[in-house]
Amino acid sequence: MNDVERVLRGPVLEVAPTMLGWSLSHDTSDGRVTVRLTEVEAYAGAADPASHAARGRTLRTEVMFGPPARLYVYFSYGMHWCANVVVGPAGEASAVLLRAGRVVDGVDLARARRPPGTPERSLARGPACLTQALGISRVHNGADLRGASALVLMPGERAVDVSAGARVGVSLAAGVPWRFWVTGDETVSAYKRSPRAP
Repeated sequence: MNDVERVLRGPVLEVAPTMLGWSLSHDTSDGRVTVRLTEVEAYAGAADPASHAARGRTLRTEVMFGPPARLYVYFSYGMHWCANVVVGPAGEASAVLLRAGRVVDGVDLARARRPPGTPERSLARGPACLTQALGISRVHNGADLRGASALVLMPGERAVDVSAGARVGVSLAAGVPWRFWVTGDETVSAYKRSPRAP
């Protein structure tokens, strides 16, 4: 077991803020893009009504029930991909949504994957933007992030100043403070409460 997997086996509410400052790299035929994480959200499996795993194991959520350090990728609103890191013991289906980050390697490639004129601070600002910048799609669902695939998650310098607040866009358990971000970082996405939230 490597250091990444050891950390990711912990409880999701401890792991999520710890991941701020970590980096996710993706090597493709076009080159490498690396994003340093500045914003994440925790989802606590069956105990969390906002989690995809709340209704139990399905074909869509199968990866979430597996071992930690795997990537769970899903299609959101029929428009874009979102990426999550599976955490906790196998079977618990907890995951950390990667909401935003700063591109620290491969800026030109990340920019080519995003709309023309996108400011550098916005290249990976928001979960859909982050997957676009990294070139992540459905084919990466289940990818091993420990160095056994083109996607590698690497610990970094732990963020010193971390803020917590409500998760973005969820209609259930909308008020729990399970979104974590690097305080004051310009790459953090804007908070939007779901209109369906009570």
